Amino acid sequence: MGNSIGLLRDREFAALAGTAFARSQAYSTLLIALALYAEDFGTTGTVEGLFGTAFAVVQLLIVLPLGRKVDTSNAKHWLLLGLAVNVVVFFGFMLVDSATHVILVRVLQGVGASILWITGSTVVGHIAPDDQNGRWLGSYNQVAAFSSLAGDVIGGYLLFSRGYTFTYVVLTGVTILAFVLVFAYLRDDPGGGTENDAGGGVATLKALLDLPMIRALVVFRLAFSVGKMAVIIFLPILARTEFGTTAFAIGWILAGGKLTKSVTQGYVGDLSDRVGNKEYFVVAGALLYGLGTALIPLSYYFEGTLDPVRFVAFGGEQVLGGAFFSLFAAYMVLGVADSIRLPASMSLFVEEGERYDSVASAMSLRSISWKVGQVAGPVGIGAIKEFVSTSVAFYTAAGFIVVSSGVFWVVFRRASAREAALADVDADVADD
Repeated sequence: MGNSIGLLRDREFAALAGTAFARSQAYSTLLIALALYAEDFGTTGTVEGLFGTAFAVVQLLIVLPLGRKVDTSNAKHWLLLGLAVNVVVFFGFMLVDSATHVILVRVLQGVGASILWITGSTVVGHIAPDDQNGRWLGSYNQVAAFSSLAGDVIGGYLLFSRGYTFTYVVLTGVTILAFVLVFAYLRDDPGGGTENDAGGGVATLKALLDLPMIRALVVFRLAFSVGKMAVIIFLPILARTEFGTTAFAIGWILAGGKLTKSVTQGYVGDLSDRVGNKEYFVVAGALLYGLGTALIPLSYYFEGTLDPVRFVAFGGEQVLGGAFFSLFAAYMVLGVADSIRLPASMSLFVEEGERYDSVASAMSLRSISWKVGQVAGPVGIGAIKEFVSTSVAFYTAAGFIVVSSGVFWVVFRRASAREAALADVDADVADD
């Protein structure tokens, strides 16, 4: 945490951290709101899955051209646009009165989130010192994780005590403040503006996919995203619709993982820079995430085993049953897993993208590989939840995560072996 606080003394990093804070706080608060909408509108598992798919499908369509556009234009302007789109999203959520409206606003939210995520990560990667990518990206994500925790706790409390509209007004204010920080402190054209023919667009993406590490990471994220998105979408819905957990208590559950993630991610980013072999961090974090996902269905057992804790606080009665404590523990495991995997994964994409002066394009590949699973995963897992059971849905998600880890390792090792063999052949020819 100390490393991240130290970086905040840099005005440009502070401005970028402001965009991460606004984006992540809004994302977390809205996930809790989705659980409330699921109860309000009596949605099925498939419709709940569409809450996730709607957010992802527009991102799948725009992420590659957006990444290239950021590479070839002024990234500061894109950050400001993304923040403005998010303000429109909050006003849209103030007006929803059906599940269909929620799905439509989620599409617009996907646009704003894509712009902020790709552009913010790209600019951090560009302006960070060459030997501190892991530290800067880890600290950037650490700020996002802390903000996400604030969204869970504060956003959950606001939804519980003040309702939808007041909550969205607060989110609007935070986003406007981030807009002002970027406008005032971030340099003009911070890392964008690559010549249009320097990366070659599609040719650059093909060249990036020829790199063994990029290829392995893309395949990994295709499968991993199916499992993780099931957790992100359906755990709050499970807590609300199955156990009647309040919005504030749902925020506490999610905060368990966010707390461990915010505390440890910057340190793990430093560790991955020092140790190297970042692929080991990716695999270890993914396997631990699969374990945490498999623990979620235990909430049914503990809800009937542990006596609930009841108390009056924060404007109403809080009832914390066995399911609450079970889900809280599971999400803490997931937070540790993410802190191991994320800094290494992002740093690997940045390092590989720098080979072609196309960090944003590399981050676009990172994002689009996630979006494929994010589009198909929620609806597929939601259908399993609707027609089979919630427990089977989470076990299926855990299976996708474990398989993704094995696939990543196999693809990376085979591709690296082929690259090494070709390098040996080239060396032999040169010697001749």
